[in-house]
Amino acid sequence: MAESSKRTAGSADRNAYWSANVRLILISLAIWAIASYGFGILLRPMLSGIAVGGTDLGFWFAQQGSILVFLVLIFFYAWRMNKIDREFGVEEE
Repeated sequence: MAESSKRTAGSADRNAYWSANVRLILISLAIWAIASYGFGILLRPMLSGIAVGGTDLGFWFAQQGSILVFLVLIFFYAWRMNKIDREFGVEEE
């Protein structure tokens, strides 16, 4: 009976870990989509009046901003995933 309760507790931890992992991935993908597709394409006409570096903000997001947001998301994902790994006791050595 103790073995089945251990298995259930381990399964709940595993499910919570993967739930946190998938949630982090989905949030990161949503931020990237908003920055690249939303600001660079859909909202570009609304951002055209704002100047950044001699060009409008919509063009900047399409050319540079989405790449910079992606790089920031990579480092944020690595930092947050390491924190989640430590929280669930599955960190790397």
